[in-house]
Amino acid sequence: MTGRVVVIGVGNPFRRDDGAGPAVIEALRARAPEGTVLTDSDGEPGRMLGLWRRQDAVVVVEVVHAHPGQPGRLHTLTAERAARCAVRSASTHALGLGETFALAAALDRMPGELTVHAVEGEDFGLGRGFSTAVADALPELIRHVAKAIDEAHDRLRRASTLADDRGSA
Repeated sequence: MTGRVVVIGVGNPFRRDDGAGPAVIEALRARAPEGTVLTDSDGEPGRMLGLWRRQDAVVVVEVVHAHPGQPGRLHTLTAERAARCAVRSASTHALGLGETFALAAALDRMPGELTVHAVEGEDFGLGRGFSTAVADALPELIRHVAKAIDEAHDRLRRASTLADDRGSA
């Protein structure tokens, strides 16, 4: 059985820059390829793990605090690298992605592949709308995530074709 491409926008649209993840999901709704699951999450690890299956390709879109930081700077990380970077940067949520991935690994619930696209935020106060740095970075972040979706679909198709070829041999 082949997996899906699951894209999770992590964040809270009522905490200024923290709403970038859900904003990316909304921007992609009209143009996501068939077989793409687009969803939002508040970042709670148990709920995050419920969004994917082991054979899925997962793309997480998140806003991070980095120390020292450069608001608007984009990052693309594997799950392993995101977990290692948790010491230098932090999610805007009580538990970060590193903790979510550690829990998924401990429960044998890691997806087939997982990539994190993150933007460094600046303003996490109450309210809607983005800082100038994050607003300026959003179009590029959306392009990165759209490309990641297309590439993940290509990899899943190739894996499915290989599995079909092995099964018919």
